[in-house]
Amino acid sequence: MNVFLQAIGPYVVPTIEVLVIAAALYYLLSFFWNTRAMDLFLGFMAFLLISLFATVFGFPVLQRLMHYFVNSAVIAILVIFQPELRLALSKLSVKGKKIEELSDFEKFLESLTHSVYRMAEKRIGAIILIENQDSLDEFALKSILLNAEFSSELLESLFISSSPLHDGAVIIRGTTIVAASVILPLADESLQISRSMGTRHRAALGISQIRDSLAIVVSEETGRVSVARDGIMTRGVKIDRFKGIVRSIFNPPKGELGKKFAITDWLRSWKVE
Repeated sequence: MNVFLQAIGPYVVPTIEVLVIAAALYYLLSFFWNTRAMDLFLGFMAFLLISLFATVFGFPVLQRLMHYFVNSAVIAILVIFQPELRLALSKLSVKGKKIEELSDFEKFLESLTHSVYRMAEKRIGAIILIENQDSLDEFALKSILLNAEFSSELLESLFISSSPLHDGAVIIRGTTIVAASVILPLADESLQISRSMGTRHRAALGISQIRDSLAIVVSEETGRVSVARDGIMTRGVKIDRFKGIVRSIFNPPKGELGKKFAITDWLRSWKVE
């Protein structure tokens, strides 16, 4: 028995390390599979293989270049894919979350996502504001108040060209469509503004500079979806990243569905083992 333990002893630690690395890679691959992040992940792995090749076969210049690149790429990945990484880490071990609340939020998110990308497919221009901590009543009270329960059909009907309310923005609070035909301030001149930006994009960027709401824009010309928050606009957002951004900002509502998604309550409700 002692001889057997001595024989396998040198292989125990490497085996455990391989299993841990394999489990981590499997989790990352399953989470990012068929998403925009997957392409970057595979590219990063390719550079790691090139770096390993340079180390094994003794190419010092290539090895040094790969070393600098990999170090910079890690920081870039953390910055660019912060919403997705935050969501992936949060799923590892979570307590204290009510399943029915998560289900309600997921239903809302699926319905919102479906509406946004269906309008994008049909080239229906839209601007949607999801209220966060900062109140948007200042703008809602000057527009057409609806206070209607959210539905994808209602949201899309507000932006079709035949609707008298299609020119302005729509404000959503929790799962309630509060107001339509909302007039928003345009963005101040900044590096974020380009000549290709239309009025909707400028308005979304403008409200994001003065409120913490999430502004969603569907381009009538290109059919691309953009999001603006904290004075920064991300254009050409794919459906998987869109869901990740919304999830990273808002939490499932507690109690009555019409209440705002409070980020502070969201953070308190997560207890990591």
